[in-house]
Amino acid sequence: MRNVAIVGIGHSKFGKRTDVDLAELAFESIKAAIEDSGAEKKDIQNVTVGSAGGWYEENLPAVIVNEYAGFKDVGTMRVEAACASGSAAVRSAYLSIASGEADVTMAVGIEKMTEVDTLTAVELMGRSGSYLWEFENYGMTFPAYYALYAVAHMNRYGTSEEDMARVAVKAHHYGAMNPLAQFQKEITLEKALSSQVVSWPLKLYDACPITDGSAAVVLASEEMAKKLSDTPIWIKGIGFSSDSANLSKRGDYVGLSATVDASRKAYAAAKISPTDVDVATCHDCFTIAELMAYEDLGFCAKGEGGKLIREGQTEVGGKIPVNLDGGLKAKGHPVGATGVSMTVEISKQLRGEAERGRQAPIKNGVGLVHNVGGTGHYCYVTVLSRSK
Repeated sequence: MRNVAIVGIGHSKFGKRTDVDLAELAFESIKAAIEDSGAEKKDIQNVTVGSAGGWYEENLPAVIVNEYAGFKDVGTMRVEAACASGSAAVRSAYLSIASGEADVTMAVGIEKMTEVDTLTAVELMGRSGSYLWEFENYGMTFPAYYALYAVAHMNRYGTSEEDMARVAVKAHHYGAMNPLAQFQKEITLEKALSSQVVSWPLKLYDACPITDGSAAVVLASEEMAKKLSDTPIWIKGIGFSSDSANLSKRGDYVGLSATVDASRKAYAAAKISPTDVDVATCHDCFTIAELMAYEDLGFCAKGEGGKLIREGQTEVGGKIPVNLDGGLKAKGHPVGATGVSMTVEISKQLRGEAERGRQAPIKNGVGLVHNVGGTGHYCYVTVLSRSK
């Protein structure tokens, strides 16, 4: 397997993007990534598009995206892993180079979720579980799924509503520093705790928004990376795993076994431990998801996620800074784009290029991307490094 580096990154503005269609939105990040890489369009041999789909009008997004971007005679495909579709696209582009098939590839994540009304979006996401058992029989929605996790974690470990609210406050604090984030206003702990209940104990500020957005990365072989970039970010390891679609078949509700398994595989591939990670993005579709991720990724012991956020250990200067771009919670969660967006953010952090106030201290030159699909149906963990 050949060494693979990220040599170009691009990211659109996240939010409700009524000013562009799907292809135009994707092009914003594609154009930026190519310009950042120093490569030319003709150098890119294949493009993988991550998109869960269903929210927008195009049924073949990979073809539409490539055509509008001006790619000609390139291999392409769309991949789906629910909310982890972006990371699946990065892995596909990575494998194409690692296997020797290509020297330069691109992964694009795209979603335009506001094309449908809110109730339809909620239904589409609710269908992502075990449809006949959970959605049809019990009317489960995504907030309800994660409310189950929250209640279980609170009952077993004493995690509080305030602990979860602190995750939201942190997200909005860093989102306010990110010009590409959907939400760029700070909130108080009191505001988070007093917001409308969505599915107890989860409230409005415990949930990520419905979002439009795109992100893109250009990947290259070691030989090409040396020609194209002075700051290549190397993909050191990718771990991925899955779990039952039916929550009644899960072992417990205080964590995601797919995250535990995927992270162990990623750490082993990269030959590192959790203590080597300088900065991370975690899948915080709901605030409880971030607390569970701290534990499942090995950043703290099981049940100590609440303590980690209370002590400020996941902020800049803490033990392990997490989601310094605002996370899904404040940056936004355009499902298919999220994993690529996370990859862009960690590449930016490792380059030392994040905006003032949200740049993590980089000691070991190692960052981590944690991207979950569904309610733990899929999980991808990617370790990035300054050194190969």
